[in-house]
This record gives sequence, structure tokens and C-alpha cells, in this order.
Amino acid sequence: MTRLPITKTPKVYVGGAFIRSESARTFPLADATGKFFANIPQCTRKDLRNAVEAAAKAGPGWAKRTPYNRGQILYRLAEMLEARQADMADALAVGGARPAAATKEITATIDRLIHYAGWADKYEQVLGSVNPVASPHFNFTVTEPMGIVGVLAPDEAPLLALVSLLTPAITSGNTVVALASSTQPYPAIVLGEMLATSDLPGGVVNLLTGFRKEIVPTLATHTHLRAITGVANADERKTLKLGAADSVKRVKLLKAEDAVDWYADRAQGLYELRDTLEFKTTWHPIGA
Repeated sequence: MTRLPITKTPKVYVGGAFIRSESARTFPLADATGKFFANIPQCTRKDLRNAVEAAAKAGPGWAKRTPYNRGQILYRLAEMLEARQADMADALAVGGARPAAATKEITATIDRLIHYAGWADKYEQVLGSVNPVASPHFNFTVTEPMGIVGVLAPDEAPLLALVSLLTPAITSGNTVVALASSTQPYPAIVLGEMLATSDLPGGVVNLLTGFRKEIVPTLATHTHLRAITGVANADERKTLKLGAADSVKRVKLLKAEDAVDWYADRAQGLYELRDTLEFKTTWHPIGA
């Protein structure tokens, strides 16, 4: 007797758990040949709000962890991706990536995680400072995480771009609510499975799938999101900037019309960390 294969039911990773959309809606995902592959959760504005709540609960504990410990956790995540390269290659193949291209993207993603793991206990020494002032004060500046960061991943390099956008934010103690690629969401689903079995606390990274036209307006106006980063087209950038101005949040958006080289050295580094940090300057009287 021919055995029917037991296929995976994709779920999004929110608050350390795998959930379906609260509306129970899904959208079909076809593989590279055009054949039906799976039903992907179509997340709603309510799912976004739930993800923000999960990120808010996880935020204080994650921010209090030592930078060294956060670096260890990122390194562990890189180890897990290294061990499960075959699974991620299959996920990328659903979107049409050939084996060589999938291997290149996975390898670059692992290297990116290691890059930020190395920065975790060093960026404070570079970005913080002791400031000379013309008064009897000891003046110094230290960095602080902003809070919850919204991430919009592009369709190009769906794994590498997603990790490149969210990793700097969590390296510096923020939590993340990320919307995966709409056309290639499956790598984010598999990434969520790796996050669930890593040392990363639940709620630090929350991954949503769905359509931008439903999520972007709420992402722009949600008052608990302190920053938005990612890739957006002209209409989305307008919506995000107007909403961010009203709710006072930082916005750093790359243009979807421009080709972004996610493999380049400029796609990583100290300045990506700085974009989701706040700076606190303290004046302490000398001799007091």
C-alpha cells in the first residue's frame, strides 16, 4: 500500500510558541515548479499587536542580559543553522534557489550571525564615550536599547536579508517583530523552528507572515514600536514615515526600487547596531 506523506503545517513563531493566524486565514504557497507546497498563515493586525505584546514582555529580561551572554546566544543560533543547512536549503529551494545559491545564502547568514555575536560585547566601548566639558563635571555617554523594533524583510535573499535586519537589533538588547517576505516566507518559518530550540528567549524575535498591505499601516502607527527598519516601496515608505511621525519612532528604510547587495560588507557592522540604540548622557558633579 502506498503511504501518504505527512506534510508540515507551517506556523508562525510568536512569543516562543508556534501559532496560526488569529483569523485562521492562510494563503497558498507554490514551489518553484508552480505546484502547491503549503498554506502559509496570513497574519492580521491583531497578530501584530499580539506579537508586540510578546516582545514587550521579553524586552526587560533580554535587555538585562550581559552583552557577552547575548553574544553566546547568537553564536549558538549560528551553530544550529550550520547543523541544519540541508533543511534551510530545502526551504530556499521552494522559492527557486538553486543548490549553489542556497548554500551561498546560508553560509553568508551564518557568517552574519557570527559577526554580530562578536560585536555584542564590544559596541559599547566604541559607541560610548567620556566627554570633555568646560565645567566641573564628569560627563559620559552610554548606549541603551530602544525597545521593540519592527522589521520589514524584502523578497530578495529572504533568509539573509531577514537575519541581517533583525540581528543588529537583538544584539543590542532590543526585541523584534518581523514581517517575512510575502513571496518567499518559508525560510522564515524554518528559521522560527531553529529559534524555538535555540537559547534565545521566547518573545525576543517574533516572525509574522502575510501581506504588507494589511500589516504596514499598523506597524507604522503602533505606539509601542520604537523603531522600524527594512525595505519598502514608495507607498509603504510614505505610510511608515507618516505613521512614525505621529507615534514618534525612528525609521530606517531601504528603497525596494534599489538593488541591495545583502552579501556586501556594508550590509553589516557597527552602524547597523547604532541605528537601533539610544544614547544617554550623564553629568556628574566633580567633588560632590
